Amino acid sequence: MTPAAGAPLLEAEGITKSFPGVRALHRVHLTLQRGEVLALIGENGAGKSTLMKILAGVQEADAGEIRVDGRPVSFNTVESAMRCGIALIHQELNLASNLDAGSNIFLGREPNRWGWIDEKMLRRQARGYLEAVGLDIAPDVPLESMTLGRQQLVEIAKALSVNARILIMDEPTSSLSQSEAERLFAVIRELRGRGVSVIYISHRLGEVKELAGRVSVLRDGENAGELGRDEIHHDRMVRLMVGRDVERFYQRRPHRPGRVVLEVKGLRTRAYPASAIGFALRAGEIIGMAGLVGAGRSELLQTLFGVQAALEGEIRVDDQLVMVASPRDAVAAGLALVPEDRKGQGLILPMSVSDNLSLVSLRAHRRAGGFRDRKAERVVARDMIAAMRIKTPSDRQEARLLSGGNQQKVVLGKWLAVDPRVLLLDEPTRGIDIGAKQEIYGLMEDLAERGVAVLFVSSEMEEILGMSDRVLVLHEGRLSGELTREGLSEEAIMHLATGGAPAAETSP
Repeated sequence: MTPAAGAPLLEAEGITKSFPGVRALHRVHLTLQRGEVLALIGENGAGKSTLMKILAGVQEADAGEIRVDGRPVSFNTVESAMRCGIALIHQELNLASNLDAGSNIFLGREPNRWGWIDEKMLRRQARGYLEAVGLDIAPDVPLESMTLGRQQLVEIAKALSVNARILIMDEPTSSLSQSEAERLFAVIRELRGRGVSVIYISHRLGEVKELAGRVSVLRDGENAGELGRDEIHHDRMVRLMVGRDVERFYQRRPHRPGRVVLEVKGLRTRAYPASAIGFALRAGEIIGMAGLVGAGRSELLQTLFGVQAALEGEIRVDDQLVMVASPRDAVAAGLALVPEDRKGQGLILPMSVSDNLSLVSLRAHRRAGGFRDRKAERVVARDMIAAMRIKTPSDRQEARLLSGGNQQKVVLGKWLAVDPRVLLLDEPTRGIDIGAKQEIYGLMEDLAERGVAVLFVSSEMEEILGMSDRVLVLHEGRLSGELTREGLSEEAIMHLATGGAPAAETSP
């Protein structure tokens, strides 16, 4: 396709899309220049995914026009979009784990000779695309043996193999380690330098600021504004996304800690059996747990909750020694865990919102003979929907149909229905929009005011700094230090997270 003189690489004008009972997009416009990284941001439900699916040929718009190189195009299949050089890289990777890297790159498009797959040519061509994304591996490396970050790069190599000029990346770092994310950023910059354009969708505004040359914001299915490179600042992005000024994103309230609720002594986990961990958590405290990927944070929470058995150590709740051999023991002791993987471990997606909200309290509301008291369950569910401000058309709605933020509220709500003494949160705001994050932070503050002890793991430094009364820092399975509010800084956390000695040990 010959470009029209001076035309953007991609233009979408007046894009409108409705589903039964829902207007997803209304006269949305978007432009993308050659060699540009354009960030597309907005709250969950703002219409980002719908717009990207239309641009990638997954769905068709009800109205509007798409132009590539200044010429109108029509996409009714993914293949038609790919022929114009557009490739969508989903958050959930579209790869075959039972095949090797080279076979994934050319799956369905294998070079052949006399009707047989030309393995030699496939490997040679695949190696070139793998090198283009910075992967120094053989094409015959099995995908299932690779980290998620490397699989992400294989997905990009696959897109380049179809001569993609426009890569659409949907939350590409949501499951990557920091080093994997940094490698991805380097690849994006290299692609930009070679004239490939990227539409980058992310809730992580720090990444947006680092990568994007321009930001386009959607709100409620409409354009909310656009920011040039020099205008990309956290507060301005938030203001456009939520439609109001956010004077203080983390609305911390002063907490007066009460008595010790949870005390851990000499706890050894299966992930790091050589390290004994000890700490105390008081009523009304919000304690952040920081550390690099692989430091053992999630494993520690899972051990406290009985998902994994402790090898050694004591757990005391309200000064009573408790034996936590299973999650049932933990719940009986007053502990609750909101896991990192809300879809796989926190919810039963095909079940209704009401059923999910009442899961933990089933025993409390059972009738004589062990039968469920569905009336009591629905009362609890409706109370939690109101208290948590869960956006759902009905308590009978399937949990899988809710936005990420509302799914997270359901996971929280099922535990709050049984009034836990200690709430363990593993990456509580991962993959949810900025408005839902604020609501989760507000709930954490409310719980602390009610005397609940909150221990949360987060990989977002802003979140740790913004929400914590104290911070526990792990390094390779051991507690490398503890920071009070007064001594809290990004530098102090990273010093401990990388194995540095606590300040008291480093002073003369």
